[in-house]
Amino acid sequence: MGMFIDDLAQIFRTLWAHKLRSFLTMFGIAWGVGSLLLLVGLGEGFRNGNKRDLSEIGENIMFVFPGRAPVVQGSMNSARSYRLTYQDYLDVRREAPHVRAATPVLATTEVHALSEFGSASGQLTGAEPQYNGIRFLPMLQGRWLNDLDESQKRNVVVLGDEMTHHLFPGRPPIGAFILLNGYRFEVVGTLKRVGRGDDNSTNMRAYVPFQVMRSDFPLKGESERDAISSINYQPDIAADHLLAQEEVRKVIARNHGFDVHDEDAFEGWDTVKQAEMMGLIFDAMDEFLGTVGFVTLALGAIGVINIMLVAVSERTREIGLRKALGATNRSILLQFFAEGVLLTLVSGLIGLVLAGGVMFAFRNYNGPGGFDPPRLVPMTAILAIGSLTLAGVIAGLYPARKAAKLEPVEALRAE
Repeated sequence: MGMFIDDLAQIFRTLWAHKLRSFLTMFGIAWGVGSLLLLVGLGEGFRNGNKRDLSEIGENIMFVFPGRAPVVQGSMNSARSYRLTYQDYLDVRREAPHVRAATPVLATTEVHALSEFGSASGQLTGAEPQYNGIRFLPMLQGRWLNDLDESQKRNVVVLGDEMTHHLFPGRPPIGAFILLNGYRFEVVGTLKRVGRGDDNSTNMRAYVPFQVMRSDFPLKGESERDAISSINYQPDIAADHLLAQEEVRKVIARNHGFDVHDEDAFEGWDTVKQAEMMGLIFDAMDEFLGTVGFVTLALGAIGVINIMLVAVSERTREIGLRKALGATNRSILLQFFAEGVLLTLVSGLIGLVLAGGVMFAFRNYNGPGGFDPPRLVPMTAILAIGSLTLAGVIAGLYPARKAAKLEPVEALRAE
């Protein structure tokens, strides 16, 4: 134990005797590790932010909207507009076996909401009860729309968070009444706030039964009273999203008289496909960060080898004297070996602490949509420090062996 303490003290004396050189080597390694961890942390924040944004829409959601169907395939100059209809939705439910759930949606922004405490403008959405099983709509108070609301065409409404604050500032909304373009509605539920800041329109929406919306707030300027704004649907499983999309498109193309193979005729959004694309981006990002990490470790190892080689050259006489006094090859080997490992490990831990401090300082930062605060990934930190220490072991091995193999007489003759 005493010998180990003596060797450790000798290592620290040696490093302190060459403060600038030791500092620059440690700074380079710490900077590389800290940069690597920050890059990985930013990537993880970006990954989590995008996952959060998608999860706040719903799980495996797919949308189809009204579009323009070219009379001549591929020629949008000959395109005619078409509207989705409630019959399209019914046919999708009946004829699309890979669609697990679907709902028609009617939406308009030309509605003014008024209560005895305030007023608000936002989006009014008519939806069937299954809508909140497809979309992410966490309840705060009260209840969601049910089958009786739909079948009996009840004038009931569920309010988004921002809408609630505008209409009932500091007041209990459940059971109260509001006016929507002069129609009286009872508030039966409110939603939790979704997203951060003002980046999610769900907070400024009000939801009423689809049949009520259909009769009292039809789409303006539509000759077809059956017209709807969109159809939201989910595949049975995420892997079947393309099959579900094909089945939905076949129904719409047949009902509106155009070629199902004409991609230009469809307007939609597939969150499953978007998640897959984001996954590819993140995979590429991981490969890039892995390359950066490899280069960082390589530069760290080169720096350690360099400083250890210089240390062996400078301390040749010291090594010869120690061997002449009885020091074994093993003790010389362990000393230089320990110097390389200690230098690398301590530098890596300093980089870890600095990166963790920067991430902690930005823990409450709310970036633009799709970005969460950077976060320290424990597994990455362990791999970075472990790999760097291993690099230090390998890097210190050659100088240590070179020092241990020096003959005492030759070492004492060195200038």
